[in-house]
Amino acid sequence: MTAFNDRFLKACRQEETDRPPVWFMRQAGRYQEKYRAIRKKHTLVEICKIPEVCAEVTLLPIEQFGFDAAIVFSDIMIPLEPMGVDFEYKEGVGPVINNPIKSKKDVENLKDLDFGKDLLYTGESLGILRKALNVPCLGFVGAPFTLASYMLEGGPSKSYIKMKSFMYRETEAWHLLMDKLAKNMAQYLLFQVESGAMAVQIFDSWVGILNREDYREFVLPHMQKMVEEIKSATNVPVVMFGTNSSHLLQDMKTTGADVIGIDWKTDMPSAWKELNYEVAVQGNLDPTLLFADWELIEIRAKKLLDSMPDRPGFIFNLGHGILPKTPEENVRKLVNLVQGRS
Repeated sequence: MTAFNDRFLKACRQEETDRPPVWFMRQAGRYQEKYRAIRKKHTLVEICKIPEVCAEVTLLPIEQFGFDAAIVFSDIMIPLEPMGVDFEYKEGVGPVINNPIKSKKDVENLKDLDFGKDLLYTGESLGILRKALNVPCLGFVGAPFTLASYMLEGGPSKSYIKMKSFMYRETEAWHLLMDKLAKNMAQYLLFQVESGAMAVQIFDSWVGILNREDYREFVLPHMQKMVEEIKSATNVPVVMFGTNSSHLLQDMKTTGADVIGIDWKTDMPSAWKELNYEVAVQGNLDPTLLFADWELIEIRAKKLLDSMPDRPGFIFNLGHGILPKTPEENVRKLVNLVQGRS
């Protein structure tokens, strides 16, 4: 049997590795021919909820490209359904909420998760993956702020007027919502760890729309409590990632996360230096670069690799998720390039 590959976990703990570990956000998805074949038989929600299919999809990029870590296939909206959020996925739009939050009463009516029945399928998927993988599998959730933005806006937004108005004008209800989401998502991550996840990632996709003052007042205290709850119960690494968040990196570090994901618009070496090398970092090649000719991809990837300090704690990833229609051969070559470094 192939020896267990723990490079990713070592890098998360800032321990020495022979080369940077590599995995990509959304590494299982629509760019893969085999995934598209599965989607012809199952909806996104069905893939998330049928353990055998979820495990099959999660394994696809590991078997195809040999990444150093897997991430259980799911969606950040999935745990909101048993909390009482009615949503659907609309092609070309994303998740649309049919009962958006409008009042404190709506927040109070949200249910707490019951992991014995509500999300048992995720636990079963991770159990299958724990036996099948020779690399760590990450569990994940959406961060409270990003989930709240969907719940208040009713779906994706460009201005976030509804969300920010609620945050500024219904501040008590806002903190109640954030507290409820933080507690439930922390418990969901712990459930994933108990089921087999060896690291967890918190995706705060939209947090970059906040300035530092608002982040510190309306978000940071909840993130600190969330990470503290996770780390008081388990020693698995916690990865924090937000897009357009270069101005928030220092504050994100104070959450207690072990790894900070860096988006593709941020200079990676400078970001790590700004963080005083006190956490591991993950990122941050532009996902659209994978649509270029290989020669340019190779130049940019080598430039990123060469620019990073010779110290433990760097995880090679994209600065956001893989995009649909990304050439699979470019993914293969890029993984091989990183894994050829020592």
